[in-house]
Amino acid sequence: MQNVNMKKLVVGCGYLGQRVAAAWRIQGDCVYVLTRSAERADSLRQLGFKAIVGDVTDPNSLTELSRLPGIATTLYAVGHDRESGNSIRKVYVNGLRNVLEALPANTERLIYISSTGVYGQSDNETVDETSECMPTREGGRACWEAEQTLAHHTFGSKSVILRLAGIYGLGRIPSLTKLQSGQTLNVNADAYLNLIHVDDACRIVLSAEQATTPNLFVVSDGVPVRRREFYEHAAKLIGTSVTFGHAEDNDSGRRAQSGGKRICADKLRRELDFVLQYPNYREGLAEILAES
Repeated sequence: MQNVNMKKLVVGCGYLGQRVAAAWRIQGDCVYVLTRSAERADSLRQLGFKAIVGDVTDPNSLTELSRLPGIATTLYAVGHDRESGNSIRKVYVNGLRNVLEALPANTERLIYISSTGVYGQSDNETVDETSECMPTREGGRACWEAEQTLAHHTFGSKSVILRLAGIYGLGRIPSLTKLQSGQTLNVNADAYLNLIHVDDACRIVLSAEQATTPNLFVVSDGVPVRRREFYEHAAKLIGTSVTFGHAEDNDSGRRAQSGGKRICADKLRRELDFVLQYPNYREGLAEILAES
């Protein structure tokens, strides 16, 4: 499938979604974007996008989607806005279901942004696309249910699911404010972080358009790092130091003290055509902090 000079749709034009929309515009595509805010829609139109105002949790607001002409690729990259008053499940599961029902039947491909939170492994296990999904947190459970919703829909046969590790980039470095102010980090310093730079995530989304469907990829830079190493390196770059306290217990004592998991992205590298600009967190952090 050629992916130039085509009509594309981005549902969830946020940190990742807007970058993908911009990349599609640069390559000459006509890009529709869905946003909840009329004010946000105006700003997106000024950037050259065809903005539609609608809320994924309100199916009555999505009728315009069904009238879109010949969408080659839809990216579903909706995040959870805590201030919206909607539950994660309502946004991730019901929202996806509503969009699937509203999309034109002739939409050729759907790329769904999921999360490695669908894996609940917590004893330093290495996980990949073949690993069992046993999410323990609300967000992971909602992503897993949304994946199943997609799989059982007719669009499931046209879909590529990308399970993203933690996205970082300009304006989004974990606990940066606390590092800058010298606050104690209440995390398990020996647990693993799995990361992907947002610009590399964008490249992977574009490459996923060429993947066979249906398909599934876990997405990370392939270099798991212990939190201690990550935060100590970040602190060094900004000229401060870091101290670690007791891990915060959000779900269970076991999770708080767990070592987490290590994401293996070998399938991604084998099957998709892309080059990571930031192959590890050190290169990513260095450029982000130099810019900021």
